[in-house]
Amino acid sequence: MTMELTASPSNVLCNEHSGISEHAAKEIGVSLAALLADLFAVYVKTKNFHWHVTGPHFHDYHRMFDEQANQILGSTDLVAERARKLGVPALKSISDIASKQRVRDNDDAYVPAPAMLSELQQNNRYLAEQMRGLHELCEELSDIATAGLIETLIDEAEQRAWFLQASQAMPSG
Repeated sequence: MTMELTASPSNVLCNEHSGISEHAAKEIGVSLAALLADLFAVYVKTKNFHWHVTGPHFHDYHRMFDEQANQILGSTDLVAERARKLGVPALKSISDIASKQRVRDNDDAYVPAPAMLSELQQNNRYLAEQMRGLHELCEELSDIATAGLIETLIDEAEQRAWFLQASQAMPSG
């Protein structure tokens, strides 16, 4: 998937305060846009499951999904603002998100709670994997600030995946 970034008077690639090249800003910006779209996709899916979960663990899953959705939503602002600091446009609309997202939506009329947990676990692992690739790119292009942000977001995605996995575990004994 190739995404094109264009500069405009209000959106000059590579803000002079970032200390990285225009090429690096553009390359990292494309990856940030894709990550941002994926974060929004996982956020919406998590809220969808929060609203529609049923079953004996309703209360626990309902709360966990809401907490995770809020954490993901908080990440979107950090990612978008980092892109802007690099002089790269952030996402502008639902169609912009849809054109860049790599995480599949789930529009099923009914999803059993165990399938919700499993799907969100996989999505959060995927986010962490994509962010590791972005982190490597940031290191290669000497963008320490974005690399630092991504490290925190990887930890958060891994924690969400862990909680989702632990919630699926069968009790022993």
